[in-house]
Amino acid sequence: MTESDNYSRQSFDAEQQLKALHQISVILSQTLNMEETLQQMLGCLHELAGLQYGMVTLYNEDKQGMLIQALYGAAPEVIHDASKIKYRINEGILGNVQAKGTTQVIIKVSEDPRFLDRLSLYDYDLPLICVPLGRNSEHSGVIVAQPMSADLSELAARTRFLEMVANLILQTLRLSNSVQKEKQELQNKNDHLQLKANQQHNYGSIVGNTAAMRQIFEMIHQVAKFDTTVLVRGESGTGKELIAGAIAYNSPRVNAPFIKLNCAALPDNLLESELFGHEKGAFTGAVKMRKGRFELADGGTLFLDEIGEISASFQAKLLRVLQEGEFERVGGHETIRVDVRIIAATNRPLEQEVQNGNFRQDLYYRLNVMPIHLPPLREKLEDLPDLAKFLVKKLAKHQGRTLKISDGAIRLLMGHNWPGNIRELENCLERASVMSESGLIDRDVVMINQGSMMSSSQVYQQEASPSMIQTTTSLANDNADLDERQRVINALEQSGWVQAKAARLLGMSPRQIAYRIQTMNIHVRRI
Repeated sequence: MTESDNYSRQSFDAEQQLKALHQISVILSQTLNMEETLQQMLGCLHELAGLQYGMVTLYNEDKQGMLIQALYGAAPEVIHDASKIKYRINEGILGNVQAKGTTQVIIKVSEDPRFLDRLSLYDYDLPLICVPLGRNSEHSGVIVAQPMSADLSELAARTRFLEMVANLILQTLRLSNSVQKEKQELQNKNDHLQLKANQQHNYGSIVGNTAAMRQIFEMIHQVAKFDTTVLVRGESGTGKELIAGAIAYNSPRVNAPFIKLNCAALPDNLLESELFGHEKGAFTGAVKMRKGRFELADGGTLFLDEIGEISASFQAKLLRVLQEGEFERVGGHETIRVDVRIIAATNRPLEQEVQNGNFRQDLYYRLNVMPIHLPPLREKLEDLPDLAKFLVKKLAKHQGRTLKISDGAIRLLMGHNWPGNIRELENCLERASVMSESGLIDRDVVMINQGSMMSSSQVYQQEASPSMIQTTTSLANDNADLDERQRVINALEQSGWVQAKAARLLGMSPRQIAYRIQTMNIHVRRI
């Protein structure tokens, strides 16, 4: 007769309950690994409390039922099979306890038709105690145990004891869930901060805070993790190469080569040699073997800019290496295998090119796995102030002096359509910076150096743009931070260069504002 059998015949008094509860509380406080903790706790029930074959089920919302979380005293194969069993709400005795949230005791297992016996584990001649983990609306699961004897005199005490154990388990579950929730929130916060840090420090010269740009940052953050082929779409000058660099430098291949090639810059014969390399003597001028861009990028990333410009004949050669990861050098016979991630870019409507027969459909599908569309600057004018300031800082560093741009100049820039996108903006600011002796890029120096880039109707109809109206209003509220000349210019712009209206905005008389226009050398625009 085992120690457990001897114990089952002893009186289950308060002192023994206290000893068992103390041991269980110690177990529950040692770790938040619920599977391990519950298994030890069920062993304690068996050894100290005369309750055998303990089992804990926890409600799984995704599975819409209860799953067995821990089982003690069964053979390993039974425990393995138990992990696959699901108890639905109101199904059997366990489902009934879970649904009602009340303790139920079976006096004799064989006499209760609700007992499903899915485990073929419990003694049909003994009682069974089933206690819910949680009351009322909080039904986290059920704890089940079977007394080692049929002595009913101790059944009520053991039931109360198991209810106390259930309360301890429930408190531990709440703590574990709370900790897991906090960990998830911290992880989400850390991911957000990491994403923000990436945007600020690892995404190079990509600037933007509009909804479209935030979505692009998130896409970069996501696709950088994998080796998926990326096709960057957008008009010329929108920064497609910057996107490719951001993906490469935030990917697992960050320490491997990042090789770039503009496909539009070379004819087919040179493009083939540039990408695949050539053997010595392959053609006139090939005085030695030369590795191509694919070989140089092995293990890293290859950026193919202006992919839509390659000829139909070369598209077939490119498709092979993209599909098979292998090629031969020009003039060579050895097949070379490479592991290269491809990022391509184009400003062409490839779908239309496919329909017109200018671009292979199979190559299009091979490239267009993960498309990223960059909006033109005219569709994200809210980003222009930040872009302009960033570009001015870049120019200042290059020129080795201090440069600043005025709010009036920024408002003027926001009135332009920018067909050349960010590249055009950068060129405009560079011209203006060269013409500014003081280092201040204001609206006058921008106007002088924009030339025909902006027509007079575009310049003086800025108020027609909702984004311009919003920006002008915002800057007007910050007039206290501007110098007097800039405040006068702001007022004139807001009033459509009507001096009387500008005077009222500034609380001046028409004579006072006319005097300031003259002494401050403000060029008055005529509409």
